[in-house]
Amino acid sequence: MNTAADPTSTDSADTPPLSARATFKALYGYVRPHRWTVALGLLCALVGAAGGLLQPLATKALVDRLSSGQTITTIVLSLTALVLLGTVFGALSGYVLERTAESVVLAARRGLIGRLLRLRISEVDRIPPGDLMSRVTSDTTLLRAVTTRELVSGITGVVTLVAALVLMAVLDAVLLGVTLGVLAVAGGAVALVMPKISEATERSQEAVGEISTELERAFGAYRTVKASGAEERESARVVAAAQRAWQHGVRSAKWEALAKSADVLAVELAFLAVLAVGGARVASGAIPVSTLIAFLLYVFYLTDPVYRLVDAATQYQEGSAAIARITRAQQLSTEDQELGSLTSPAPSRPGTGPASVRFEQVSFRYRPELPEIHREVTFDVPAGGMTAFVGPSGAGKSTVFALLERFHEATGGRVLVDGRDVRDWSLPRLRDSIGYVEQDAPVLAGTLRENLLFAAPDASEEDLADVLVRTRLDTLVARLPEGLDTLVGHRGSTLSGGERQRVAIARALLRRPRLLLLDEATSQLDAVNELAVRDIVAEAARETTVLVVAHRLSTVTGADRIVVMEAGRVRAVGTHAELVEGDELYAELAATQLLAPAR
Repeated sequence: MNTAADPTSTDSADTPPLSARATFKALYGYVRPHRWTVALGLLCALVGAAGGLLQPLATKALVDRLSSGQTITTIVLSLTALVLLGTVFGALSGYVLERTAESVVLAARRGLIGRLLRLRISEVDRIPPGDLMSRVTSDTTLLRAVTTRELVSGITGVVTLVAALVLMAVLDAVLLGVTLGVLAVAGGAVALVMPKISEATERSQEAVGEISTELERAFGAYRTVKASGAEERESARVVAAAQRAWQHGVRSAKWEALAKSADVLAVELAFLAVLAVGGARVASGAIPVSTLIAFLLYVFYLTDPVYRLVDAATQYQEGSAAIARITRAQQLSTEDQELGSLTSPAPSRPGTGPASVRFEQVSFRYRPELPEIHREVTFDVPAGGMTAFVGPSGAGKSTVFALLERFHEATGGRVLVDGRDVRDWSLPRLRDSIGYVEQDAPVLAGTLRENLLFAAPDASEEDLADVLVRTRLDTLVARLPEGLDTLVGHRGSTLSGGERQRVAIARALLRRPRLLLLDEATSQLDAVNELAVRDIVAEAARETTVLVVAHRLSTVTGADRIVVMEAGRVRAVGTHAELVEGDELYAELAATQLLAPAR
């Protein structure tokens, strides 16, 4: 059963936004490993800013000396040094912070990728993969600025703004009051638009996730899209998501432009106000003209720290939206890779013989609001041999495998392997014991060799050659241009359906499993290759426990036992001959060659 969410949905609808405290905590978590490097960048930025702060005072001294007829060589050289000092340290700060920003993004992506690949199946079913992928790519990119450059820029802006205001107060307190009055009005306007930027950015990022989801949907069924003549319709779906991203991006840009325009306007209005009031004070003799010039230079200087603060605030709003989406991804439920809750000796190590399986009154549903898939399912599978599961669609056959692999947890009863509840096994040890062939037999992009060794990377060349012969893949390898090192294309697009199934079977056999799960593993094979695979399975059943979900009569007649399932319950267990005589449903399925579709 597939419980995937609607492609356009995300997990944000049912998750409250992060508080300011939680956002700052998450932000500090990204900065903390690089705090000393960020501190170095901050120090360089402050040294560069100090050079700018001293320039108006040097200019005042220059004007005073010109007025008194004194030499100005020293002042000119000092101004030149201050300009060079600010430039050099500003460039050094920029390099250090940009380098650190890339490290922050890399660390965020590394941690997020590792977590996403450990998510529970239920979480992946609930959230579209495209949305999860956008959090690794698009959302983490927004961390680049907010965790380093804009953080330092904001701190530098605050420090230099305060320092500039102090120096302006020393020059003339009246003109400072005029300046602060104008800046306060503009600051209030900027504060009102900041939440708008955060909201628009988060919506834009969600829409970017929708684009990834729609593209993944189309490319995942590319041949079907073309065969159905659906290119235009699928293109329209992707473009619609892109249009939504554009709309929210434009809305965010509008609020950003408004905030930054308010910044520029505030400084210009402050300059005009200071020029008017200051001119009057010079005319009255309250202050010399050199003080007015220095003060006006400081007003112009305020453009930089005010711009830094506004830019840092807008970037923080964008970054907080990204942090919220990344944090929500980090809060998704993951599988526990540690040891189970064993209080007695650990289960047998993988490779020590066939495993037994027992279901005891097992119930299962995917979510509380959905109907039960299993209803008190009970059966025993002794170690070794082959057990087949048959039944109509929706009977819960494939769910047996999902519970054995712990893709999902039983909501009632117990699933036991070797007499131990699977929840008492560590996941790596449990899955090391199992070979699993899915119904759609996925093949990954890469070479044929990489696909075969995917579950058993340490398999020897002899083991590989042996399994190729057993699964009749040796003839395929012989005709491929680069043999095992031939690329198989996206999702194995260069292979036929039957070849992909045989690759999946070979991959599972190379693992030397104690428990082999085959979910419709021969559904795409022709009669000759199916017979060969049946021989392989029969051979494997002599040294491992084989569980098969099948709809072909030829697959189940040779099974040691057959479990007949209907509506989430075990209806009957027996051999083919026993069930034909003793179970009406099985007899009907057998009469129609068990051609009911799986699941």
